[in-house]
Amino acid sequence: MADLSINLAGIKSPNPFWLASAPPTNSGYQVQRAFEAGWGGAVWKTLGEPILNVSSRFAAVSYNGQRVAGFNNIELITDRPLEVNLKEIYETKKKFPNHAIIASLMVEPKQEKWHEIVKRVEDVGVDGLELNFGCPHGMAERGMGSASGQVPELVEKQTYWVKEAARTPVIVKLTPNITDITVTAEAATRGGADAISMINTINSLAGVDLDSWNTVPHVAGKGAHGGYCGPAVKPIALNMVAECARNPLVNLPISGIGGISNWQDAAEFILMGATGVQVCTAAMHHGFSIVEDMIDGLNNYLDDKGLASVMDLVGRSVQRYSNWGDLDLNYKIVAEINNDVCINCNKCHIACEDTSHQCIDLYTADGRPMLKVREEDCVGCNLCSIVCPVDGAITMVERKSTIPPMTWNERQSLISSLSK
Repeated sequence: MADLSINLAGIKSPNPFWLASAPPTNSGYQVQRAFEAGWGGAVWKTLGEPILNVSSRFAAVSYNGQRVAGFNNIELITDRPLEVNLKEIYETKKKFPNHAIIASLMVEPKQEKWHEIVKRVEDVGVDGLELNFGCPHGMAERGMGSASGQVPELVEKQTYWVKEAARTPVIVKLTPNITDITVTAEAATRGGADAISMINTINSLAGVDLDSWNTVPHVAGKGAHGGYCGPAVKPIALNMVAECARNPLVNLPISGIGGISNWQDAAEFILMGATGVQVCTAAMHHGFSIVEDMIDGLNNYLDDKGLASVMDLVGRSVQRYSNWGDLDLNYKIVAEINNDVCINCNKCHIACEDTSHQCIDLYTADGRPMLKVREEDCVGCNLCSIVCPVDGAITMVERKSTIPPMTWNERQSLISSLSK
C-alpha cells in the first residue's frame, strides 16, 4: 500500500482528504465523526463574530438525471459562539492528535482583530490557519470575504498581519470571483502565506421557480446571490489550481478545492499541483463514508503507477499545462468509427453535420447502415467521440505528421523574420 500521508506547508495528515470549511465541519461532533470515518483533516467552519443565518439557504442544480450536479448556498460563517467552537476544537484535537485541524478565520480588515483571533485559536491547538478571503455573499457585503479577496492589496496586508501573530502555518483561501486568480495568489505570497487554497464558491443564482417567480432558494419571497460549488465547478477550479501551480511568482503549496467527488478528481488536482484536497458538496450529498472509496481508489492508483507515496504524484502534470500559443499546430488526430460496436444512433453524424466539419458519411453495406470518417476533412475536434453513447465505438487516433512541429509563437517569429 502506498503512503497517503501528506505534509502541506508543515501541516501533516494521514491522507490528503480534508473536509472543507462548510456545514460538515460546523461542530466537534461532526468533525470527530469525519475522522472516525477516515478523513485526514478538516478545516473548521469559518470562525469570527457569530452571525444570524436565514432559513431556506441551500439549492441544487440537477442535470439530465444527475442530482446535485451543482450546489448553491447563501449560508454564512459560524452562527455558534467562538468560545463554544474553541472548546470543541480543543477536545477534538486531543481525541485525534494525528489528524489535521485547520481553523478557518474571517474578521474585519483590522490588524488588531486578526491578532486577537489568531492567538485565541492557536491556544487551543490547531495545526494551521486558513484565511477566508473567498465567501461571496453576506460577509462580502460587510467588507469581508471576497470583498477583501478581490483586492490584492488587502490580501497581502491581511496575510502579513496574520503572519505577524501566527505560530502555525497560514493558508490563504482565494476567491474565484476575480479576473485572474494568480494576481491574488501572488499577493498572498508577498504577504508571507505558507500555502494557498482554492477555490471558494462562485457567485451564482441557482434558478427561478416558473410558477411562483421566486428565486431558488428564496427567503419570504426574496432571494440573493449565493456561492456555487459541486461537480459543475471542477473544471474552473482545476484550471485555477493549474495556473497558480505553474506561476513562478506563487510557488506555494496548494490545497485544492472545487467539485472533488471521488479519488479520480482528487488525483487530477494533485497531478495539477495540489498537495491535498478539500471536499464539501460530495460529503453533504453522500455522507462522510465516501472517504473510504477515495482512500482505497487512490491507494490502488498509486500502486498501479508504481509510486510509493502520494507526495510523489504532486505536480506531475503541471509542466504539461501551457499557453495556447505554445501548442503544436501540426499535431494531427482523427476519428475512427468501429461499426462492429456502433449502435447506429447517428448522434456523431448529426453533431458533425450540423455543428462541426461535415466529415462523417452515412452509407449502406450488406444491407446494414454504416458510418465512416473522411480523414482528409476531419480536424480532430473530438465532438463525435464526446456525444457517442457507446464506449469504444469512436476512437481518436494520432496520425504521424511529415511536417515538423510548429507553434503559433514559432510561426509568428518565422513570418516576422522572413518579412525583414
